[in-house]
Amino acid sequence: MVAFALCWIALMLGIALLADWITPFSPTALDLRARLAPPAFMGGSWLHPLGSDELGRDVLSRLIVSIRMSLLIAFGAAIIGAVLGVTLGFLAAHFRGLVEQAVMALADFQASMPFLILALSVLAFFGNALPLFVCLLGLHGWERYARIARGLAISAGSQGYAAAVRQLGATPWRTYARHVLPNIASTLIVSMTLAFPEIILLESGLSFLGLGVQPPDSSLGNMVGYGREYLTRAPWILLAPSLVIVLTTLSVSLLGDWLRDRLDPTLR
Repeated sequence: MVAFALCWIALMLGIALLADWITPFSPTALDLRARLAPPAFMGGSWLHPLGSDELGRDVLSRLIVSIRMSLLIAFGAAIIGAVLGVTLGFLAAHFRGLVEQAVMALADFQASMPFLILALSVLAFFGNALPLFVCLLGLHGWERYARIARGLAISAGSQGYAAAVRQLGATPWRTYARHVLPNIASTLIVSMTLAFPEIILLESGLSFLGLGVQPPDSSLGNMVGYGREYLTRAPWILLAPSLVIVLTTLSVSLLGDWLRDRLDPTLR
C-alpha cells in the first residue's frame, strides 16, 4: 500500500509538472459534435479516452489541468498553515504568559468555528480570487500545528540540549530553528500529511459549491460540480475527478502513517 501511495503521488506530481505538454487538447476547446462522447472503455473513440463533457471538451485534458490546480492549492495552503501554526506555537512557547494565552485563545476560537461557514462568508464578501482562496485554505488547521509546536517546544526546552544551547549564547531564533525544529520535524511532517487530504477535500467542496476555482480555470472539485447534472447520462464527467480525489487523499494518508513510523525515533 505504501508503494502504491508513493507511485500514485509521484504520478500526480509528474502530471502537474508536465500538464502543459501532455494535454492532448486545450482544456477550453469546444467540440459540440463530440458532445457527451463516452470514454474509450465504454465504446467511445480513442480520440477522447475519458470521453467529453457537455460542451465537447476533452475530459482527460481537463482532468490533467485540474490535478495541477488542485495540487497547487493544496500544497500552498498546507505550507501556509504549517508556517503560521509553527511560528505562533514557538512564540507561545518562548514568551509564555500573556502571549501564550492569546495564541491559545485564538486557536480555541479557530477550532470552535465551522471553517466551511467562515470560508463561504469570506469568499462571498471579498470574491474568490485564487490568491485569497489559497490563503483562506491555509488558515484551515493552523491551530493544530500551533498546539503541537508549542507543546513539543516546551518539552524540548525542558530537556538538556536546548538549555545547553541557550547557555552557550545561542539566540532564540537559532535555538528554535537549528535545534528544536529538527527534533520535532517528524511530528509536524506527519501532521502536514494528514491535513493535506482535508485541504483537498475542502477545496473540492468549495469548488463544487461554485465558490472555489472559477472558469476558465478548473479543479477536481470544479469538474465534479459541473458533472453532477449529467450523472445519469454521462457519469464519466465526474467519476474521473472523483476517483483522483479519493486515490490522492488515500495515498497521502498512507504516506503520512508510513512517515510517522519511519521518522519517530521512539519506535526504532
